[in-house]
Amino acid sequence: MTTERRGLLQRGFSLGALTMLTGCDVSDNDAVQSFLARFSEWNDRVQAALFSGQRLAPTFSETQAVKNFRYNAWYGPDKAPNLDPADYRLLLSGKIADKKPWTVDELHALPQQTQITRHICVEGWSMIGKWTGTPLRTFLDRVGADTTARYVGFECADGYYEGIDMQTALHPQTLMAFKLADEILPRQHGFPFKLRIPTKLGFKNPKFITTMYVTNKQPRGYWTDRGYNWFSGS
Repeated sequence: MTTERRGLLQRGFSLGALTMLTGCDVSDNDAVQSFLARFSEWNDRVQAALFSGQRLAPTFSETQAVKNFRYNAWYGPDKAPNLDPADYRLLLSGKIADKKPWTVDELHALPQQTQITRHICVEGWSMIGKWTGTPLRTFLDRVGADTTARYVGFECADGYYEGIDMQTALHPQTLMAFKLADEILPRQHGFPFKLRIPTKLGFKNPKFITTMYVTNKQPRGYWTDRGYNWFSGS
């Protein structure tokens, strides 16, 4: 779905919703945006209330997983960050006891597991992939993160930024994915690792992660800042 089409749909929803529900002057753009913001916050609260930290997303057989996973970003694959494994460091901050930076080799030495789950994109397509990596919960325990805090945030080498609630971070299927289809995560899919969260829409799965932090302040989201819902469960 193009940006223009999303904007058209959003504007159409705004006009109809405001006319039927609020009686606002539809020519008042501030009122439109205020209503949309309140509706989005309400939607986030409902999704968060329905989310279960133990309910699993569907899993699939290996024969259903694609080998050539679809590339997706706002820039072409030739512009994806090319991170040197020798120089890369994962930086930690916030409510984490051990803030020592992590190298690629140290990350790859963590205990790993595999899941075959469906990636669901807000643009309307989905794809099943085989992902291997370390449960985020395992990593948070390893570094002494305060898991009573409310959120985990991420910053990425391509300028992306995202955050998730702690309940999602501790979900057993939330993975720091180091491999795709049994191969080291390719550059275009987020080397050295991406977050794989099958309980969330695709844009909540950041790639090229360079910083991770634990906080009680809700982190910003790249697409949330552009009108998408923050919680965005799939």
